[in-house]
Amino acid sequence: MDGRSKIAILGIYVADTAYTAARMPANGETISGSGFSLGPGGKGSNQAVAAARAGAGVDFISKIGKDAFGDMALKIYAEAGVTAQVDVMEDMPSGAAFIFVNERTGENAIIVYPGAAGTITAADVERQQEVIRRAGLFVTQLEQPADAALRGLQIAREAGVVTVFNPAPANPFDPAVYPLCDFIVPNETEAAALVGFEITTDEEARRAAEILVAKGVGTALITLGGRGVYVHGRGISQRVPAVAGGEVIDTAGAGDAFIGGFTAALAEGRDVIAAVQFGCATAGIAVTRRGTAPAMPSRAEALALFNQAFQEADA
Repeated sequence: MDGRSKIAILGIYVADTAYTAARMPANGETISGSGFSLGPGGKGSNQAVAAARAGAGVDFISKIGKDAFGDMALKIYAEAGVTAQVDVMEDMPSGAAFIFVNERTGENAIIVYPGAAGTITAADVERQQEVIRRAGLFVTQLEQPADAALRGLQIAREAGVVTVFNPAPANPFDPAVYPLCDFIVPNETEAAALVGFEITTDEEARRAAEILVAKGVGTALITLGGRGVYVHGRGISQRVPAVAGGEVIDTAGAGDAFIGGFTAALAEGRDVIAAVQFGCATAGIAVTRRGTAPAMPSRAEALALFNQAFQEADA
């Protein structure tokens, strides 16, 4: 990392409106819910909060609206220690997300409207290039336009910054992205969209990861929900198990918690497997709490579960 511990994250912020119920309603149907919450969200924003709470210095590059939802974003960044490199737009609202959470399983379904962040362009990323160049790691996803993500990865690669690409949601992107990725982090559904077959076993996860590496990726990390993360790259091919920090009540934001913890651990110099384990510990606590960004654990909490689940097991 050349002594650099800063993480630059390009992504979107949205206000999460989360509804808990027994099931999704059918078209034309109204059902009663059992819970509701409003809080800050968006993949990039969640990852920034998770990484900062895990101990990393974080710059978050995005756009928000000049509204109550945007104020909510700036408040949580200040609380978490995230440096907000955001443009505040007066003619676009901050984004919002509808999140359904199954009250029995904690599983979720999400609809996202990116709002102001949906207008992020490659030119906007160019204007933030010094933020990216001075970082140790650069992280992006696909909730903002794909050409902006591509430009961010290009700038990072040119500067020798370690790159982490989360191809979520499973939107189309230029294949030129693959060789720019030191790490690609899809979940099972996103990986299936990239490789053309379902991923239900470790062998299928390994085969999917091999395809991604053959496209030019350095290391593929396929997140497998409650089964953990399959890691495949040079000299590595194994599944790191998930860890439980308590009863699972809400899986929304679990992938973002993993990426935040993983990148924070990489930034402080941990090896890939240890960083994946720390990411699993971070996610293992987040899923025991309601919400996305508000559920992200502190460094002390994640480190305690990491030591208990992985370090003591290795002793």
